[in-house]
Amino acid sequence: MFSKKKGLSIDTLIGADAVIVGDVTFAGGLRLDGRVRGNVTGIEGKPSMLVLSEKAVIEGEVRVGHLILNGSVTGPVHAAELLELQPNARVYGEVHYAALEMHQGALVEGRLVPLSQGEPKALPAPTAVAAVAAELVEADRKDGKDVVGSADGEGPTDAGGRQQAAA
Repeated sequence: MFSKKKGLSIDTLIGADAVIVGDVTFAGGLRLDGRVRGNVTGIEGKPSMLVLSEKAVIEGEVRVGHLILNGSVTGPVHAAELLELQPNARVYGEVHYAALEMHQGALVEGRLVPLSQGEPKALPAPTAVAAVAAELVEADRKDGKDVVGSADGEGPTDAGGRQQAAA
């Protein structure tokens, strides 16, 4: 085993002079110093960590649990757990991630797409927010609390919620 980082150890190394033409599928830890022309995929349901050195190049899709990238990927990237983009990282394609750590100098030419844990929730319409805010301000006024600003649009108020005279 080569090293331990974030709970997984690197048990496979593809050297700097290696060129693989075709897809690579793995489980556990894989360090790539060479070049792959094909997809690199972690086996579904098993932990996977891919480490790309600054000399590493992948031309294809990457789909792993944990990706530490300091080389170059041309194609889509999917990191189900963590994506760490180190200073020499270059990604030319869409990036899907659960958690992202991006160092100064890293470059992404494509969309960053966070993986959501649930359905995305729509923000309320601005008019609905304004209506709720107006109701809250009015309730505070009735309770004798200090209110700053004007929720009803009828001019400015002072810190005590009293309408100021128009100039």
